[in-house]
Amino acid sequence: MRSLFWRIFASFWLAIALVAGLSLLLGHALNQDAWILSNHPALRNLPERWSQRYEQQGAQAAQDFLERRKRRFHVDTQVLDEDGQALVYGTFPPRAAAFEARQRNEKRLPWRRLTDEYTNPDSGKTYLFIYRIPHPELAEWHRDSLLWPLSALGIALVVLTALSLLLTLSITRPLGRLRGAVHDLGQTAYQQHSLARLADRRDEFGVLARDFNRMGARLQGLIGSQRQLLRDVSHELRSPLARLRIALALAERAEPEERDKLWPRLAQECDRLEGLISEILALARLDAEPGSAQPIELGKLLDNLQDDARLSAPEQQLQVKLDDPTLTFQGWPDMLARALDNLLRNALRFNPPGQPIEIAVTRHAQHLLISLRDHGPGVPEELLEKLGEPFFRAPGQSAAGHGLGLAIARRSAERHGGRLLLANHPDGGFVASLELPLHGPAL
Repeated sequence: MRSLFWRIFASFWLAIALVAGLSLLLGHALNQDAWILSNHPALRNLPERWSQRYEQQGAQAAQDFLERRKRRFHVDTQVLDEDGQALVYGTFPPRAAAFEARQRNEKRLPWRRLTDEYTNPDSGKTYLFIYRIPHPELAEWHRDSLLWPLSALGIALVVLTALSLLLTLSITRPLGRLRGAVHDLGQTAYQQHSLARLADRRDEFGVLARDFNRMGARLQGLIGSQRQLLRDVSHELRSPLARLRIALALAERAEPEERDKLWPRLAQECDRLEGLISEILALARLDAEPGSAQPIELGKLLDNLQDDARLSAPEQQLQVKLDDPTLTFQGWPDMLARALDNLLRNALRFNPPGQPIEIAVTRHAQHLLISLRDHGPGVPEELLEKLGEPFFRAPGQSAAGHGLGLAIARRSAERHGGRLLLANHPDGGFVASLELPLHGPAL
């Protein structure tokens, strides 16, 4: 995280350094002749004002004007015509020209020499202005003229540094919180409220935090359900194993004739144990990755369900209402078939003889509803919410079962992006419905 912090911060500082470098280049450009001629207070508009005095008032007035400018700005000026002849005496020192001629390197001169050509638009006459600005005077003017830009640049650097720091922290702090949440999730100590403030943000970090909360909630739910399943499995396996131990102990002490009578009981307990383990494995597989969804032909699936019911309970009557036998949607056929088979076996277990089991399929705009109704005693209203939990069975039931059928059906519906609805029918009996999305599961 520190590495990312410094990378982001260094990136902003490189941008700031680039701006500063461009500012220095700009300052160098400001030191060029053209910029000095157009911005120095002693030179700005001087050609225009001097030519007006010279043409209107004469050479002496023009000379007086140059001398006043020199006293004020310490800048020497000479003016030549198109033939190179001096029009006024100017303000150059008498020996300045000779001194300048002896110096081959202009940088060693105590002044900066500038030239400017000006044509009066009224008279059409052209004049050549030659200036000598002492280096101390030019340096002082540069300092005064660049004071505000340099101050503004310094302020900008400070502000950019502060903004860079704040922006860097705004990126790295949420990442730090996410890192802490990932660590807590790995330690099974994750709490969704730890990212509550981050999830309230409306930027990409908020979206990421909300997605992470959903993932964390799902993982915690899966871990919790697995732990609960392990506890329930260990509890449920104790009873058949205890009965097997008792039966084996009795068989060891019994006479041969009595021992032969115990073998069917042992086989029955083994069958119960095998059935319980099969249902536990079926429930556990629903939490595994089911693979790609496939088209489900609902009419064909219900036909197979009826055939199985006729073999297992030929005395029971099934009534199937399906308006569109060609109805097809995306899902996992084996998973849905097991869920419907569990719901049907549950209905067959409680449905009284002579009453039909009604299977109805209702299609809605976004989902379909597969309902199975029996005419049994139903379930107390206060227990409806607990139905579907692994190993839960309503009190007072004499029918055999392990309490996993509805749990398998509920988990299958959830894997399809739907839900299991359980209710008592107003006219008597019990209704179990699978509400499934028509457009496939939302993975």
